[in-house]
Amino acid sequence: MWPTKLGVSLQRSSTYLAVCAIGVVVLAGCGSSAKTDSASSSGSSTAAAQGEDVIIKHKFGETTIPANPQRIVTAGWIDQDYVLPFGVVPVGTRGGYFENYNDFPWVKQETDGKGVPAIDGDTINFEGIAAAKPDLIFAINETIDQKTYDRLSQIAPTVVQSADYPDEETPWDVQLLTTGKALGKEAQAQKLVDQVNAKFDEAKAAHPEFAGKTLISDFTSEANAHYLIGKGDPRNAIFDGLGLDTKDTVGDVSEEKLSLLDGNVLFVNGLTKQQMSEVPAFQRLNVVREGRTLYAGSDSTLSGALAFGGPEAKLYALDLLVPQIGNALQGKPVADLSDS
Repeated sequence: MWPTKLGVSLQRSSTYLAVCAIGVVVLAGCGSSAKTDSASSSGSSTAAAQGEDVIIKHKFGETTIPANPQRIVTAGWIDQDYVLPFGVVPVGTRGGYFENYNDFPWVKQETDGKGVPAIDGDTINFEGIAAAKPDLIFAINETIDQKTYDRLSQIAPTVVQSADYPDEETPWDVQLLTTGKALGKEAQAQKLVDQVNAKFDEAKAAHPEFAGKTLISDFTSEANAHYLIGKGDPRNAIFDGLGLDTKDTVGDVSEEKLSLLDGNVLFVNGLTKQQMSEVPAFQRLNVVREGRTLYAGSDSTLSGALAFGGPEAKLYALDLLVPQIGNALQGKPVADLSDS
């Protein structure tokens, strides 16, 4: 799984690959529930909005979704961030990843400050999902095997990723368009994709210095432990979209190989500038000594925006990051975003 907060492994845990081993019995009939939570938005002209079923193809075949699903559960790590922009508040979502999620400004806006109810558990909680009585489940950003998919599908129609990408690496725009189609809101999904891409284009036009430059993204939770992510990882989507390159190294970096963090710009996600100031070997890196390093603390909204990466989260992160990356590449003072 993805790295989360302080004290959680930086590598994908095999725990999540063994989710199907949980000994919970799910009744096959629990997916047929009363649809009492309406969260549809107006203006959609898609098939589902007109009362037709929608078919989503994925790595285990296809899922047929009845028109206008009302009770949505998100079982993937970040799927709720791709549901909320459509005016849909899930009746349950994956817990255990950023406990302050409901405090993020775009989440407050989309939920009128009420937040999204979390389903307890560090793995997929089949019993908790069934208790939420969903009529649609999203589990796109999660490592799902056939057995897990079958169990979720017993509860309600379930949408998982296609076979075109590694587990948990569906590109943000593909996830958004897939989510929009499943909800009967394809046109709205495309508008959101276009809005974010326009923001990327605007940033690159305003900062030609980004072209050909390397930004190293270090997801870490301990001052002496570093984990690099690369192109194609959803957590790197902001930097990919800005046209910034990264190095080929992905994974844990030891103290002996700390020079791998040296690039045109370094972004430390998970620790503050103050926390890293106490690490001598880190402070000796050129990119640090020359003030070309950006930070986002583990409890910051910026860190959460990059981790979840929905369209509204991306717009939030771009507003903060673009000027500071520009400053770093132009030799100007870089603001500390640790608590932003």
